Amino acid sequence: MHVLITGAGGHLGRKLFDALEQEGGYRVSGIDIRPVDHPNIHTADLAEGADWTELFDGVDVIVHLAGDREPAATWASAIKQNMDATLTLYHHAAIRGVKRVVLASSNWIHGDKRFTDDRLDSNTPPGPVNAYGMSKLFCERTGAYFATHRGLSVICLRIGWTQWTHDNRPGPHMAMGRWGQEMWLSDRDFLNGMRCAINAKNVSFAALNLMSDNPGMRWDIDETKRVIGYRPKDGSAARVTTKIALTSWLKSILTVRIPKLIEKRFPGW
Repeated sequence: MHVLITGAGGHLGRKLFDALEQEGGYRVSGIDIRPVDHPNIHTADLAEGADWTELFDGVDVIVHLAGDREPAATWASAIKQNMDATLTLYHHAAIRGVKRVVLASSNWIHGDKRFTDDRLDSNTPPGPVNAYGMSKLFCERTGAYFATHRGLSVICLRIGWTQWTHDNRPGPHMAMGRWGQEMWLSDRDFLNGMRCAINAKNVSFAALNLMSDNPGMRWDIDETKRVIGYRPKDGSAARVTTKIALTSWLKSILTVRIPKLIEKRFPGW
């Protein structure tokens, strides 16, 4: 199987590239916006032109990790690097006979649920609160379109938090308090989930959570287990300090309870 990884020189991309290359059973190539010291990782900007599309010839699965990964991404960057680039990738993948795209989606699709108690699964209504989250929702929905109308299998993985610091160890040092800790994803669970998505059979379209099996988290990974055979090996309960608990309580009041009270008192305000 020929797997092409976009963003292959990045934090997650290089981990996956090296793992697939070392274990064998795959032919692995990559694309990155910056030069990478590897003969099979090619330099290209997916948001500029289409001279890179010949790299899709003979590819079975594209793992699309490239793009602006920052929650604080500007609209200009999110549109160009995430929306436009992904739409172009889907188009040329379908033309050149790629069977599947595994899309790196994001938990920010449910950013508005951070201070609620909602269960988070594929049926939970989206609520992106920034340009980054909106761009990932766009990429999921266009993926669904290409699955329905162009026969391209698309699996969107709403990837949890694999830190590039602290050796990716979970704990209260992680930003975003309990929310951040509960979406922790270990390196081996990330690699396992990606392999499962690459190899899954009979999946036309799916949008799935990819976190480790963290006790008490609100993300549902049962569907991920059922649809692609994901079996997490790790998990860590959130360690909620007094500061984290107080911050979460205050933000819940400001972002959830007060707006609901205002809407109840002044409908349509």
